[in-house]
Amino acid sequence: MIPTMTALTLGLRYFAGVFAIAFALGTIRTLLLAPAIGAMAAVAMELPIILAVSWWWGRRLLAWQWLNLTGRAIMGGTAFVWLMLAEFTLALAFGRAPGAYLASFLTADGLLGLAGQLGFAALPLFIKPARA
Repeated sequence: MIPTMTALTLGLRYFAGVFAIAFALGTIRTLLLAPAIGAMAAVAMELPIILAVSWWWGRRLLAWQWLNLTGRAIMGGTAFVWLMLAEFTLALAFGRAPGAYLASFLTADGLLGLAGQLGFAALPLFIKPARA
């Protein structure tokens, strides 16, 4: 496989692994935490867990197939594109209008969530090789 394809494949795997956990946590956040403590506090509680999972999963993937800095940027960018497509698709599937989905990023909890999503995309750039 050529290096770009490897980076794209790892980006898809990075997204899929983290999204599986994030979907479950997001459901708990939306249905249980946010009504009890507010949307901002709920996002603030969920975010470090998701970023820790992202770090762990990204490290595992990069231990399996190491990429240079460019490859890791492609990996993170690919994962971010898949994440945004998945979230947009889910928003539409649950009856949210496209404009309402985009406007949600302008709220405090939406901006914090977006910052976390950008952090998720950037994490592969900071992961050191697991092998010595």
